[in-house]
Amino acid sequence: MPETPKEPAATVVLGERELAIGFRLIGIKDVLEITPENAVSEFQRVMTEGRYSLVIASQSIRAHLNEAQRSSADASIHPLAVFVPTPTGEFEVESINALAKRVLGVTLQVPS
Repeated sequence: MPETPKEPAATVVLGERELAIGFRLIGIKDVLEITPENAVSEFQRVMTEGRYSLVIASQSIRAHLNEAQRSSADASIHPLAVFVPTPTGEFEVESINALAKRVLGVTLQVPS
């Protein structure tokens, strides 16, 4: 008997009000506005829930994760966690090489 197809996994966005509004405007339905008090718990919940294939989170959440949580998020491919800059404040930029290594497990080499 053929396997019943699974319901397609969804995308969720976790971020500050400005970030949440922006993603709602482009049509993403699962958007959670976070506060400093609930950021880590909401992030951990959506990462372990199994409902999402892509978790787009504010970079401010990454700053509040402990080293083990950060490593787990970086190594995860289902769901894939992507941290985006906040509309205001400082941010880290992940290079294409680092992203490819983390997500695909390959090192990109550019000929000189």
